Amino acid sequence: MRSQPSSPVTLDATDRAIVAALVADGRLSMRALAERLHISRANAYARVERLQESGVVTGFTARVAHERAGLTTSAYVCLSIAQDSWREVRQAVAAVPYVEHVALVAADFDVLVLVRAPDTATLRDVVLERLQSITGVRGSRTWLVFADEATPGPWRTPPPV
Repeated sequence: MRSQPSSPVTLDATDRAIVAALVADGRLSMRALAERLHISRANAYARVERLQESGVVTGFTARVAHERAGLTTSAYVCLSIAQDSWREVRQAVAAVPYVEHVALVAADFDVLVLVRAPDTATLRDVVLERLQSITGVRGSRTWLVFADEATPGPWRTPPPV
C-alpha cells in the first residue's frame, strides 16, 4: 500500500513535467516518457515510482467521452445537508448510480455532486428519488450542463524541463 503523507511534496520542474505528461496520456511508456523529457529511462522509472510512493500520483485512468458512452445528460446537483450528517451523506451519495463525483464544499450548500445520466428521466430519478431521499439531505438545487469541455489545468501544459 502506498503511503499518503499529510504534507505536500515538493516537485521540481521534471516532476511537474512527468505529471503533466501522464495526465495527458496515462498509457505513456517509460521509454516514451523519458524521451519526451530528455531524461534516462532509469530516472523516469525512479521519479514515477517516487511520485506514486509519495501519493502525488494515485493511479492511472481512462478519459471517457460521456456522450459517446450513452451518458448524454449531465448536471451538477448541490445538496444542503444536516450539519452532522456529512460522513453518512457522502457515503450514500457516492453509492448512487450515475454519480461521477462528490465534493464537500464550503458554500451556500454543503455537497456538490456531478451526475451523468443517459437521459432526463434517469437524471430526474437520480435527483428526486435517490439523492433527495438520503437521510440527512435537506434540499437540492440542480444545474443542467449544456456543454462539458476540459479546461486547461495546472498539469495540462508541462513546464519546460
